[in-house]
Amino acid sequence: MDKELKFKQFDLSQSISSDVEFEYIDMQDFFKECLIEPYLGHTHSYYQILWFQKGEGVHYVDFKEYPIKDNTLFFISPGQIHYFERNTHFEGVMIHFNESFLSDDQSSENVFLKYNLFNAFDAVPYYTITADSALRLHYISNEIKTELGNVGAFAYHDYLQYLIKMFLIYIQRNAQRGVGMPLCINNAANRTFVRFRQLLEEHYKKCHTVKEYANFLHVSTKTLTNSVIESTQSTPLKLINARITLEAKRQLLYSSLKVKEISYLLGFEDPSYFVKFFKRVTGALPAEWRK
Repeated sequence: MDKELKFKQFDLSQSISSDVEFEYIDMQDFFKECLIEPYLGHTHSYYQILWFQKGEGVHYVDFKEYPIKDNTLFFISPGQIHYFERNTHFEGVMIHFNESFLSDDQSSENVFLKYNLFNAFDAVPYYTITADSALRLHYISNEIKTELGNVGAFAYHDYLQYLIKMFLIYIQRNAQRGVGMPLCINNAANRTFVRFRQLLEEHYKKCHTVKEYANFLHVSTKTLTNSVIESTQSTPLKLINARITLEAKRQLLYSSLKVKEISYLLGFEDPSYFVKFFKRVTGALPAEWRK
């Protein structure tokens, strides 16, 4: 499908060692050196943390506009389309890492970090921190930068992974999501909801019903519905439809795939049903939305 893409996808090169894909970039240098790429819609195959320590502007993520202010942190997942308004007067850091740094495992904490800070399409993608919290985060950030000079040292990859996890845990504990209800790992409904987010991200192209996700979670549809409502004030079906619609919009705007090809990609056996679904959710036909 890559040949069909109209926008650029950035990948990490294995420039640090044979098995570590990781970048730590000074934001001021990045915006000075990159003349056009940040201002055009693009995507990444890796996870990205954008910590705007100073500066104001606008960041566009998946067709929505978000404000940039001092000590704003954005968490961009693989596949998300984003770009910036033309402004090079930002200070901060950009941290890029591949899937191995944030792998799914049986740890509730890891799943919570991956599908609450990242991969949370139903929530705003940014957090804010206070000036006091920024001081502690600076320490962790500087430790990451220092460790990047220790290539070949004992447990180099593991230590970077620990530092990233520490960074994310600190955000989870101390930062404020720009808009929306904070989630807590000690809340059973919140844990169920985050696991639902995880499964939705994995299966939205094939599974379109609440019952399928409840079965994955080994809970009743009522329990899943109640958990989602408590966590988001929305319903699981609305979130399933929203995730499918988001991917449809991405493909319509940034790929050359035909509408019927997009419908098959998203698990619709009959393209006419996809057209009706898209119209019902967005108010426009896919071809109209693309134009």
